[in-house]
Amino acid sequence: QVQLVESGGGLVQAGGSLRLSCAASVRTFSTYAMGWFRQAPGKERDFVATISWGGGSTYYADSVKGRFTISRDNAKNTVFLQMNFLKPEDTAVYYCAARVSPGTSSRKYEYAYWGQGTQVTVSS
Repeated sequence: QVQLVESGGGLVQAGGSLRLSCAASVRTFSTYAMGWFRQAPGKERDFVATISWGGGSTYYADSVKGRFTISRDNAKNTVFLQMNFLKPEDTAVYYCAARVSPGTSSRKYEYAYWGQGTQVTVSS
């Protein structure tokens, strides 16, 4: 079983930055690919970014490419999402997810474990 706990959300003005963290309680963290997804009110949960088990491969949604950066620290069982140049349309609950596979994926059904989410609100 993998437990994921997100942190770092909050209220920020447009153009600002936030750094989300996701701590995983599992001994074999380095064997999981990780992803970030987000869900705005009344909308589906959408893919944001994913990173491979070793961090060598990343992939982003077009809407965040060039603004967000996903990274991981396997020694600390943590994955991060650095979000810069935030826009009001980035407002959502952000979820961390773990995939029982070393490779990246943008498909939410391929992720077996999910955190509770952290709210990000970007004001205009």
